[in-house]
Amino acid sequence: MLDRLGVKDFARVAQLSAEEAFRLLLSKHQQDEQSVWARFETELARRTADIAERHSDELHSLRTAQQQQAQEIQNANRRVEDSLREVAILKEKNHELESQMMKIARVGKREEMDLADEVRTWAGIHISDKLPKNGDYLLSFREPGGAPVEPRLLVDNKDKSAIAEGDIRKLIRDAKERHAPVGVIATRDETQLRQVDRECRWSQEDGIWVLRTTRQWFRRDLDVLRPLLERMRTEGTDFLQRNAALSEEVRRTLLDLDEVRRN
Repeated sequence: MLDRLGVKDFARVAQLSAEEAFRLLLSKHQQDEQSVWARFETELARRTADIAERHSDELHSLRTAQQQQAQEIQNANRRVEDSLREVAILKEKNHELESQMMKIARVGKREEMDLADEVRTWAGIHISDKLPKNGDYLLSFREPGGAPVEPRLLVDNKDKSAIAEGDIRKLIRDAKERHAPVGVIATRDETQLRQVDRECRWSQEDGIWVLRTTRQWFRRDLDVLRPLLERMRTEGTDFLQRNAALSEEVRRTLLDLDEVRRN
């Protein structure tokens, strides 16, 4: 239209103005878009940082909890290992103790069997098989034909550091159960007798006569007691109770023989 009106230059100017206007508008639009994206990215980064920070605290707490749990598990495993180690040590000690007890039992059993075997070699003496309870053996003298005669002596063989009063009380109870008027407690050697036992090797307690002896003294003590036991057989088991002086003489005789042997 401007060309037909003869204002061609004005048309050119208008066209250029319009293009510039579009260019400026597009440039502004692009700037605004970049600004929006920049703000968006900034906001996104801020919110991401906030979320990361919050999750970082939670993650730290979680890691701390995991570390504590791992430490507790490690401590528990260590306690279990320590317990197993202690159990193994206790088992080993128990095994050693059982072995020692078995050795002691075998020694005690061997002492009993050795004493019985030894007594069987003594002329005129009878000894029973090992008793299941109430003492170890029943011992008695033999008549000329070989049969055992009354009274019977209940023998309790001991091999321990020292006999105790409880051993004497048990011997007396067992002798009563066996209807034996005399109980004999025989130790392996003199050191296992208490001082009171060595000073009073022959005594009457609760109706039972008790001989405290050793394997070395036993045969000799039986020779000393033989006349008394024969009179007990013919005059009754209370023979010695009626003859206190004779019983005291037997006690002194045993002490004198012990002193002679030591010298």
